[in-house]
Amino acid sequence: MHVLLTGSAGWLGRHLAPMLESLGHEVTGVDVAPGPFTREIGTIADRAFVGRVVAHHGIEAIIHAGALHKPDIARFPRQAFIDVNVTGTLNLLEAAVAAGHNRFVFTSTTSLMISKAIRAEDSDEATWLDEEHAPLAPRNIYGVSKLAAENLCREVHQQTGLSCLVLRTSRFFPEDDDTLTDPPPENLKANEFLNRRMTVEDAARAHIAALDKAPALGFGVYLVSAPTPFQQEDCATLMTDAASVIARYFPDAPELYAKRGWALPASIGRVYDASAFQRDLGFSFQTDFSVILDALRSGGDLPFAHDAGYPSPSVAGAGLIWPDNRRD
Repeated sequence: MHVLLTGSAGWLGRHLAPMLESLGHEVTGVDVAPGPFTREIGTIADRAFVGRVVAHHGIEAIIHAGALHKPDIARFPRQAFIDVNVTGTLNLLEAAVAAGHNRFVFTSTTSLMISKAIRAEDSDEATWLDEEHAPLAPRNIYGVSKLAAENLCREVHQQTGLSCLVLRTSRFFPEDDDTLTDPPPENLKANEFLNRRMTVEDAARAHIAALDKAPALGFGVYLVSAPTPFQQEDCATLMTDAASVIARYFPDAPELYAKRGWALPASIGRVYDASAFQRDLGFSFQTDFSVILDALRSGGDLPFAHDAGYPSPSVAGAGLIWPDNRRD
């Protein structure tokens, strides 16, 4: 199958493209910045560009992983998020319909599920997040634009029958958190495998599974994150004494962390549940918190990437995204 992959120069794209090729797919990568898998440089906000690429390359399916992300809020105005994340998604959906495609995979984000109240942890217990969580009240333009794009995917499926799966992915970025500095980055990433992170390799594998299953499922919105060890009945204690809950599931975790000079989280305010994705797509994640602990026991490499200096393609491609560099 000839797959159009947007965001091919990004962290997910550079892992997903070679996986697709290893399975025999031909990949045409699109991004605003050059990269090893980018064959077309341009913005998906340009309808004519999208239409030309889909027609010229004989594209048969689309994985839409390209977007402006939360850190881009500091770089671009709100309108850029609408242009890229909303209009760009519509351009790709309509090009897919015009070309007669039967599968479209959209990379969304768990961020759109996080309201200001959830972010502030204004609750007596951790929030359990799955596909049934409502109402959705995104706290920034990133989440607003991705939720709008999700709804475009749903509407186009309803009107045209285009098979479309939406993946609300949790964290898999390699760089430092743009707001948290304690605990240190690798410690923080390890902790997040308990409730809100996965490896980029699992994220890429999830997209391939979605590409395969889209025609059979028709439409679906799925939360995609490493399996949590917790149960919903843990939520009250997770907010007040997370370390004791973790030690109950993983008795040697405190000792393993102490040997590395790490700290387990004292409080966990939200938990992502990806069981529906695992069930409906028959998907198994390769890395969860137990694998992190295995690495600590053996002294082996940690099974996730950390790169504080990772360069976002949006920086290199800023001239295409927002030529006059204005902000609102």
